[in-house]
Order: sequence, then structure tokens, then C-alpha cells
Amino acid sequence: MFWILAIWFIINAVWMWFDLDNKTLQKTFAWINVAAIIIGFWTFYGATPVDSLSTWFQVLNWVNIVLAATQFYFGYRKSQHKVA
Repeated sequence: MFWILAIWFIINAVWMWFDLDNKTLQKTFAWINVAAIIIGFWTFYGATPVDSLSTWFQVLNWVNIVLAATQFYFGYRKSQHKVA
């Protein structure tokens, strides 16, 4: 499960930064990340710990929270209107 979440995180982070102005994409990725965070913590605390991945698994879960918060910000922020 760790490797699936790690690959998703990398794809998600790279894709997110290439299209910051696409609010629909940011919202979609943010909500998928919420599911990934729940699955990640559920797996981390519910499965038998693997010592070599334990720290990295926890780091991945917390960094994914930061990424989801960033995506929620870009997805739900109001557009700036320029005044002439």
C-alpha cells in the first residue's frame, strides 16, 4: 500500500503544479487525496508495522495532508478580478 500511495503522490504533485489554474482538477485531486490520506493512516495504524518503511509511511501521510490542503486552496480560491 505504501508504494501505491507513494506513486500516486508523485503523479499527483507533478500534475498539480503543471495546471494550477484548473480549479476542477485541483478540487478533484484534493478530494482524491482525502481518500488517500484516510487509506494511508488506516493502513499505517491497522497493519503490522514494517520497520524500514514505518517512518517513511508516516512522512508520506503527513506530506499528503499538506498537498491536499494546497490543492483545496487552489481549487476553491476566488478568482482575482483586475480593475482597469
